[in-house]
Amino acid sequence: MLRIYNSIAREKQDFIPITAGKASMYVCGMTVYDYCHLGHARVMVVFDMVNRWLRASGFDVTYVRNITDIDDKIISRANEREISIQELTNEFIQAMDEDSAKLGVMRPDIEPRATAHIADMLTMIGRLIEKGHAYPADNGDVFYSVNSFEGYGKLSGKSLEDLRAGERVEIDAFKRDPMDFVLWKAAKPNEPSYDSPWGKGRPGWHIECSAMGAHHLGKHFDIHGGGQDLQFPHHENEIAQSEGAHDCKFVNYWMHNGFVRVDDEKMSKSLGNFFTIREVLKKYKAEVVRFFILRAQYRSPLNYSDKHLDDANQALTRLYTALKNVPPAQVAIDWAAPFAARFKAAMDDDFNTPEAMAVLFDLASEANRSKSAEVAGQLKALGNLMGLLEESPEAFLQGDVSDTGLPGPATHDTAGALVGDGAIPAGTATHFSKEDINNLIASRLEAKKSRNFAEADRIRKELSDQGIILEDSPQGTTWRRA
Repeated sequence: MLRIYNSIAREKQDFIPITAGKASMYVCGMTVYDYCHLGHARVMVVFDMVNRWLRASGFDVTYVRNITDIDDKIISRANEREISIQELTNEFIQAMDEDSAKLGVMRPDIEPRATAHIADMLTMIGRLIEKGHAYPADNGDVFYSVNSFEGYGKLSGKSLEDLRAGERVEIDAFKRDPMDFVLWKAAKPNEPSYDSPWGKGRPGWHIECSAMGAHHLGKHFDIHGGGQDLQFPHHENEIAQSEGAHDCKFVNYWMHNGFVRVDDEKMSKSLGNFFTIREVLKKYKAEVVRFFILRAQYRSPLNYSDKHLDDANQALTRLYTALKNVPPAQVAIDWAAPFAARFKAAMDDDFNTPEAMAVLFDLASEANRSKSAEVAGQLKALGNLMGLLEESPEAFLQGDVSDTGLPGPATHDTAGALVGDGAIPAGTATHFSKEDINNLIASRLEAKKSRNFAEADRIRKELSDQGIILEDSPQGTTWRRA
């Protein structure tokens, strides 16, 4: 049985859907005022992986990932560029779709935009006022009264007393309590606004997801996901709004992926230490980035560096090399078979992708040993369930340097003449030039001809120490970056 770490319970729990055979999942998506960075990529890829595994496990999934297209940052950026908010958001929604497609992310079943659900938000705010959970203020704002909701803090583990004592909260004379949060913002000059019973204005951020989740998945659904940074206050406030309005449990399983870190600091636009997906894809193939993200357990921190992406590149190259050496047969996955059973056990254990990937590497070793097309077929089929190994081995291994960070293969025939091209990407650790490598390979060939195998082995090791891997075949010797 699939077990999921439930953030609100602080433990792994068996996944028992509300409706047998179905799974409903809502994930907080992007605020579209700029290009997506690697932190956004992690959210996209992690919950794409969850979506894929739920479907592979036989569930009929409805996956909703929203788009926030009205927000302070959006308004500010549109004003800076002197374009309409719709022009700005359409531009970055298109960019987001392009980036996610490159990363192998399947489109969610539903991608609601906040501006298309203003009516749902107004209805929910009205209901909260009627139930005593919200109040209109004299300045035209509407606030949620956190004191009115007994369970406030149950997701984050924070009490209102601790929050008041320890959290920095905006001082607002119109709030009854400093911890109250805004549901509806009164209109301001040069901002878009919508009609409401409380005057012209626009929604607060938190109400968006409560309203869109209820509209598309109902008052009570299975899984709600997002980045760890959303746990408080965004998801905490969603619970207060939704359960306050509907008098029933909002979500059964809360999932939060860990931060992406750079030099032990969270990657974020506000810190200025972020890398856009587009920047990273100029140096590395998209599937390498996906592999890098999934190589870590989704709840753990993900440490970004070129070294870690280079390591991912090398590891993924090993898998593709196995498929090149042993062309895979098309196979149906037999979940009772040892490798597949191990893979399933890992994925069913809170989506343990590192352990599932270990199975892929064991399959690659077995394929290389046995030369079995069936084993290679299992490797490809299981990799595909994670959105990996979907290229042809030839396309991946010979990919353009600017796309992949990988050199193309350089081949020497038995006379030592260069047959292929093996450019070394800029910034690699090796101090050897392409000419150095070619000369060393030629020297190794001469040593082998003279039966000086100790010297041949020494040259191989010298190259290996510099991250250059040699592969011998009847057609000659190829080299690649490790």
